Amino acid sequence: MKLISWNVAGFRACLKKGFEDFFNEVDADVFCMQEAKVTEDQFDYRPEGYEMYLYPAEKKGYSGTLVYSKVKPIKVTYGLGIEEHDHEGRVITMEFDKFFLINLYVPNVKRDLSRLDYRMIWEDDFRAYLKKLKETKPVVVCGDFNVAHEEIDIKNAKSNRGNAGFTDEERAKFTELLNADFIDTYRHFHPDDERYTWWSYMGNARAKNVGWRLDYFIVSKDFLSEVEETRIYDEVMGSDHCPVGLTIK
Repeated sequence: MKLISWNVAGFRACLKKGFEDFFNEVDADVFCMQEAKVTEDQFDYRPEGYEMYLYPAEKKGYSGTLVYSKVKPIKVTYGLGIEEHDHEGRVITMEFDKFFLINLYVPNVKRDLSRLDYRMIWEDDFRAYLKKLKETKPVVVCGDFNVAHEEIDIKNAKSNRGNAGFTDEERAKFTELLNADFIDTYRHFHPDDERYTWWSYMGNARAKNVGWRLDYFIVSKDFLSEVEETRIYDEVMGSDHCPVGLTIK
């Protein structure tokens, strides 16, 4: 079973930049997107053989998650079930026979860190949500976590420390998540790889590969044995992020 996750930075824009070519080529069983920025009436991409699940933000043109799945889930839920968090279309949870799959777009703290306090609350509530799910069956989470966890996950670690996406607080929350019996699959299988999933549009950053690894597949430890491969598709254009993938048995 092949899973793909991609922050498309606006689905309609990505559709004009070769999205369909990658979608058809990769032939995923479940294709998760973040920052879709669409409502259902704003696009008509309905690939044959896939069910579609869309969770738009209440604010137009902002955030939002989207899934195409060949496999019909047992159940699909939207949000965390917490009023404070469920206005921005950030979490789609799909229950399959052997695991839960969560498509996730974590709130950005903003350049001035004005949402850092909120982000800390979000992180604690989301971690509690995952731990509760994990009591029922294993959990797979994919998406844009909006944090580069370790120095290996960012090109210029020293100069970026304290900046949005690389604050000590955000990184510590990601560590807390992993300590709750979750595995960062790419780092587990590729401990020394300096690979990135996001590049600024400024300063020709992508051509120079001055990037950050913000996009992850994490799995509960009891599911790690089911993982066959984890990939970063950094050759794929169409967004300031690139897709990431996980193949499971």
